[in-house]
Amino acid sequence: MNAYADVSLFPRHAKPLTSYRKYWAARFGTAPFLPMSREEMTQLGWDSCDIIIVTGDAYVDHPSFGMAVIGRMLENQGFRVGIIAQPDWQSADPFKALGKPNLFFGVTAGNMDSMINRYTADRKIRSDDAYTPGDVGGKRPDRAALVYSQRCKEAYNDVPIVLGGIEGSLRRIAHYDYWSDKVRRSIVVDSKCDLLLYGNAERAIVEIAHRLAAKEPVQDITDVRGTAFVRRETPEGWFEIDSSSIDVPGRVEAHVNPYLMVSDQAKAQGETCAREDEANAVADATNAQVAAKAGDAGFTISPLNFVPNPNMPALQGKGKLKVPPRERSVIRLPAFEQVKSDPVLYAHANRVLHLETNPGNARALVQAHGEGHTARDVWVNPPPIPLTTAEMDHVFDLPYARSPHPAYADENGSHDGATKIPAWEMIRFSVNIMRGCFGGCTFCSITEHEGRIIQSRSEDSVIREIEDIRDKVSGFTGVISDLGGPTANMYRIGCKSPEIEAACRKPSCVYPGICQNLNTDHSSLIHMYRRARALKGVKKILIGSGLRYDLAVKSPEYVKELVQHHVGGYLKIAPEHTEGGPLSKMMKPGIGSYDKFKQMFDKYSAEVGKKQFLIPYFIAAHPGTSDEDMMNLALWLKRNGFRADQVQTFYPSPMATATAMYHSGRNPLGRVTRSSEVVDIVRGERRRRLHKAFLRYHDANNWPLLREALKAMGRADLIGNGKQHLIPTFQPQTDGGYTSARRKNSTGVMKGRLLTQHTGLPPRKKK
Repeated sequence: MNAYADVSLFPRHAKPLTSYRKYWAARFGTAPFLPMSREEMTQLGWDSCDIIIVTGDAYVDHPSFGMAVIGRMLENQGFRVGIIAQPDWQSADPFKALGKPNLFFGVTAGNMDSMINRYTADRKIRSDDAYTPGDVGGKRPDRAALVYSQRCKEAYNDVPIVLGGIEGSLRRIAHYDYWSDKVRRSIVVDSKCDLLLYGNAERAIVEIAHRLAAKEPVQDITDVRGTAFVRRETPEGWFEIDSSSIDVPGRVEAHVNPYLMVSDQAKAQGETCAREDEANAVADATNAQVAAKAGDAGFTISPLNFVPNPNMPALQGKGKLKVPPRERSVIRLPAFEQVKSDPVLYAHANRVLHLETNPGNARALVQAHGEGHTARDVWVNPPPIPLTTAEMDHVFDLPYARSPHPAYADENGSHDGATKIPAWEMIRFSVNIMRGCFGGCTFCSITEHEGRIIQSRSEDSVIREIEDIRDKVSGFTGVISDLGGPTANMYRIGCKSPEIEAACRKPSCVYPGICQNLNTDHSSLIHMYRRARALKGVKKILIGSGLRYDLAVKSPEYVKELVQHHVGGYLKIAPEHTEGGPLSKMMKPGIGSYDKFKQMFDKYSAEVGKKQFLIPYFIAAHPGTSDEDMMNLALWLKRNGFRADQVQTFYPSPMATATAMYHSGRNPLGRVTRSSEVVDIVRGERRRRLHKAFLRYHDANNWPLLREALKAMGRADLIGNGKQHLIPTFQPQTDGGYTSARRKNSTGVMKGRLLTQHTGLPPRKKK
């Protein structure tokens, strides 16, 4: 059993998902599909639903779809669960389709944030939606979680609303909203939900459902991990730690300092986690300052300070401030009104939130919204306790139909053509083997939603799912498209020391280098791959999830197994950039790690006589990226023979660390002060177009912009018709005098970005 399967490592024992006494409605048994209509409810013998899930996605009964996982989990607990999928939000009537739920509405925007789903990185409306039948766009509203919550309240104003999904996770505190270019309030306030569940919510939703079924008022359910809600004041008995200011220096205790990466617990083990240099500097400097003053209970300590309160137990010691218990501590973030008007305070709040994400040591957070008689606090409990391996197996072994609801089928029962759901087609023959990611990439939302703790299924559970696909899913041709998750190769990988893991506060285990305490053993994954590809009826096991190649090179045996048996000609990986400036703001490894992996990839491919290609992809316009950085990346692409037909521009998702950089212009990876590092932010349509143009240096449409930029940068030497030049001096004629600069010899599609190899020669004239 890996370290993450032992819940005793975390602050309190979590009640196992399978230990609850089932609700009385369990007598109705298992539904072939969770009902979407009254007719289906009647066929099941139901007079009402206990819980109704409202979702922005089409209902696909598969463990890759959130509404199916939560619905089947609640059904397994004995509750009658209905689904309202992609309702017309123009009125409350569609939200009454299944009647009034007995316990609560569960609301989610879907598997994707509704704004990212609907808008491109350039804020243009998309015409498609992979989670909708027929790939039709516009079937969900902007900020769907807000709209659905409001309509549910209009339909039945006395029914509790439990909000979940990634859209809620990314908006649990005041957050920068890229689409309106302003800081918005917590979604808890705007949606008027009773409870917000962030992260993977099985543990929280099961506990809440049983407590509501036991007639406990929803407003009294304030102690569930992974939840957020509104309250008027801090309850008696809590120690409030003020982190609403960054301006006043003061004493910072090791266990209280949000900038300290590891506790004394790790040092007691004779071991240490890698920590940022500034963590030591901050702790040493602040502890040396005003030590005598800290004995005065009325002294304000910042960036974190204890707020003297007559309701709080005394923490005063002789000349020393004692550390309060974490389970009764809450950190007060800068208020919404502060972060809305002060980007530096916004960056500080974002940093504190990210340092309170480890379930082993995180404290509650609180953020004020409003002033005077309208003032209220958004209270965010610590993250949920990770699921054990047995619990992960339980979740994935639930009786999913593994297909879209029959309501989406045509008259022949097929899910093709106008009824085809692209997201379902993409994962139809894939298997999710784990959750979480400890990479900590600043532009990614996995950490904010799933966390950095790797939660792995057992090998037997994964093999059972492959056999189910082989035996039960129509259209299976013998090829499993993916065995992966958020990252392909983090299965059963974690900290060597459970005690250090529970105490560590680093945002990444692999940046700036792989932590000395990280176990990089890939043997469990290798064994699973070999067992899976040996199954009867399985011709090929492909790996389609993104690969952490700096981790993979620690296990040559894994790279060999992967390259020789699980690559279908092309393997996607994500260097994201070649230059140190942007890579340091992404928390990604240097391009040298890519080079090392490529050498191994080529070597093992050659050993079995296969001609295979790496498909790297990159981000344009990321915070910390200069024009020169993009120019150097373009030169690297040309030198290595890559052409990007589609490129990804940085997309500021709510709550991501890179988004905090984008909004504030400061670097929250270090201590945030008024004089902290200023980050180069790529703003404005023209500069964002330029960075994209460097990635597509081969496209003739970009040459005028690139010529102008290269001349302004003093690099006109890169303009010419030789192999050493980036772009040619000529411009193709519009009447067809020259061929398009885009070649046709494509080598594969990866995450919507098509890369092609080329010769580096200028376009040829038509014959």
